[in-house]
Amino acid sequence: MSAKPTEVGQVISDVARAEGGTTKGSQSAQMQSELSKQQNFNTAASNFDSKLDAAPESITKEDAQAVHRAESRLEGQQPPSGSISSQAQHQAAVNEGATGTTTSTTSTSGSTRTNAAPVDPNVQSQLDRQANYEDVASKVGGKLVNEPGNVTKEEADLLHSREQRAFGVTEKGGLASQAQHQVAENEGATSSRSTTTPSNPTTQSQMDRQANYENAANKVGSKLANEPENITKEEADMLHSREHRALGHTEKGGLAAQAQHQAAENTKS
Repeated sequence: MSAKPTEVGQVISDVARAEGGTTKGSQSAQMQSELSKQQNFNTAASNFDSKLDAAPESITKEDAQAVHRAESRLEGQQPPSGSISSQAQHQAAVNEGATGTTTSTTSTSGSTRTNAAPVDPNVQSQLDRQANYEDVASKVGGKLVNEPGNVTKEEADLLHSREQRAFGVTEKGGLASQAQHQVAENEGATSSRSTTTPSNPTTQSQMDRQANYENAANKVGSKLANEPENITKEEADMLHSREHRALGHTEKGGLAAQAQHQAAENTKS
C-alpha cells in the first residue's frame, strides 16, 4: 500500500532535515517535485473524470490540455495512446464538432459513457493532428530520456510545429520546449555532454529567441482559438518575425501563417 500524502510529506521532511535543509537538486527537493507532479495529475484527472461521468459534452480543449500537461510532467514523456490524456483530447475534439453518431469513452473510475462520435471533417482533422503530434512526441521523448545528446534541431522543430497544430499553443516547459532547449545545449556544448547550463553566448541567444517566439505563439494561438476576430496585423507580423528568428524559417500553414491569414480576413470585415 502506498503512503498517504501526509506520510509522504513526513518522509520528505525527515530527508530534508538529514540533508541540512532543502536545496536545489537535493534528494528532498526531487521528492517534493515528484509529489507535486503526482498531486497536480491527480487533480487534473479527477476533474476530467467528474466531467466525463456527469457531462462529457462539457469537456473542453483547455480541460484536455490540463490533463495532458500534468500527465506529461508526471511521466517525463509524452503519454501513450490510450492514456487519460488521449481520452481527454479525443473527447474535447468530439465536443468541438461532433454531430450525430455515438461511441463510448471509459473514465479512469471504470464507468462508460456514450458520447457523440466525430463525423465532422474538422473534428477528424483535429484528431489526425493530435495523432501526428503523439507520433513525433513519442520518438523525440524517447530520445530525450535515453540519448538526449542526439536530439537534432530538425526533430525539435518538427515536434514544435506538430504541438502547435495539435493544441494551438506550445507549452512553456513542455516536450517541444525541452527538445529545443536540449538542441541548444547540444549545439553549444564545449567540454562535457552532461553540462546542463549552456556556456556559449550564441546558445543562450538561440534559447532567448525560442522563448520570445513561444511567448508570442501562446498569446496569438490563444486568440486564434477563442477570439480570432481580434487578431491584428501587428500581432501576426510579430509572430511571423519571431518564428523566423527562432526556427530559421516560417512554416507554410503554421501558426504565423494562420495568424496573418486571419488578420487579413479581419481587415476586410
